[in-house]
Amino acid sequence: MNHPERKQNQTPPGDTEQSAQVVRSNTARWRTTLTNMQQVHLAYNLSQAKAQTSKLSNALMQLLQAVQENGSMLAAAKTLGLSYRHVWGEFKRWEIALGQPLLVWERGQAAQLTPFAQRLIYAEAQALARLAPQIEALQAELERGLALAFDPSAHVIALHASHDEALSRLRTHAAISKLHLDISFTGSLDALRALNDGRCLVAGFHTRLPAQNDSLAARTYKSHLIPGQHKILGFVQRSQGLIVAKGNPLKIKSLADVAQRSLRFANRPAGTGTRVLLDELLAEQGIAKSAITGYKKSEPSHQAAALAVAQGRADAALGIEAAAAAQGLGFIPLVQERYALVCHAEALDDPAVQLLAKQLKSAAWQRELSQIPGYAPLQSGKVLKMTQVLPWWDF
Repeated sequence: MNHPERKQNQTPPGDTEQSAQVVRSNTARWRTTLTNMQQVHLAYNLSQAKAQTSKLSNALMQLLQAVQENGSMLAAAKTLGLSYRHVWGEFKRWEIALGQPLLVWERGQAAQLTPFAQRLIYAEAQALARLAPQIEALQAELERGLALAFDPSAHVIALHASHDEALSRLRTHAAISKLHLDISFTGSLDALRALNDGRCLVAGFHTRLPAQNDSLAARTYKSHLIPGQHKILGFVQRSQGLIVAKGNPLKIKSLADVAQRSLRFANRPAGTGTRVLLDELLAEQGIAKSAITGYKKSEPSHQAAALAVAQGRADAALGIEAAAAAQGLGFIPLVQERYALVCHAEALDDPAVQLLAKQLKSAAWQRELSQIPGYAPLQSGKVLKMTQVLPWWDF
C-alpha cells in the first residue's frame, strides 16, 4: 500500500513496498484457502458499565467503519483511541491474512475502502440486523445466568415479545435494580401464545391507537386475551410509519404511493404485529396485497427492514421511527401504537412483576425512554383493565 499519510512524522514501521509484495505473493494462496477462514468465533465481555458498542463487534469491522466515516487512517486511529502505528499494523496484518487489499490510496485523496472491504461491512451489517432479536435474546440469557451466579436473589422475568427498541433499553435499565428480563423476541401473536402456554411470565404486543373494535388486530389477538384472566401493564406509545431513504428522494407519502408506483417494499414476517398492522392498513385503503412489490419478502426485525432501505435493497418499509433514525433514514409517520405488556392476573402478585411495574413508573426510566425517537410513556407501570385498553369485548 502507498500511504500519503506517512508525511509529518506519521511513518509506520517496515517497508511499504516489501509489505505490498508480501500481500501480492500471498494473495493466490490465500484465495484458495479463504473458504476455510470464513468462520465466526463468538466471544463476550463482562462489564458493570452499559455497553457503548454493538452487542456483537469485530476489531477489523471497527477499523473499516472508522476509516469509512473519517476518511483518514490517522483520524480513524484518533476516533478509536489507538495509535496510528497500531492501526497501520492491523490493516497490514489483515490484508496479509485475507489476501485482499482493504484500502485504496491516491495521492491527495482521502483514504477509501476497497470494494472488498465495503462488501465486508455490507455483509456484517445485514447479518447483524437480521439476527438482532436472536443476538439480544442470547445476551439476555447470558446476563440472566451470570446475574444469578453473582446474586441468587436477583429477580428474573421470562418475557416473550414483539421486537421493540424500548424493551431492549428496559432490559439494560432494569438490570441495575437486580431485575433481569430474559427476553425472547418473537411475533406478537407468538408472544401471546407463549404466555398462555406457560412459556413466559409476561408478553409484549402492540396495537393501533385507538384500538379498533372491528379490525384485523381484534380478530388476531382477541381469542388470546381474556378479560379477568389477563391484565395489561402499561408500557409505551410509539410511532409506526414508512421508512424511506434519507431526504425521501422518491417523494413517498403513503402506502398508496408504494403500491401505485411498484416501489420495492421490505415486509415483516407473518405473525408479527407490524405485519398485522400493514394488512390492516392495506384493507382499509382498498390496496391488494399483490400490489405491494416485495410483500412476500420479509425482514425479521425493524432494524433489518430499515437496513434494507439503507442498503438500497428496498425503497420503503413499515417500521418504527427509532429504526429509521438509527440508520439516518427518512420517516413518514402513519399511526401511533400502544405497546403493552400483559400477564395472567395472578402474576401481578409475583415480586418480579411488582418490581417491573416499579421500574416502569420510575423517573429514571421515563427520562431514558424520552431519548428514543418516536417513543413516549403511556401509563407506564399501571395495571389497566383490558376492556378499556382493548374494547373488543361486548358484554
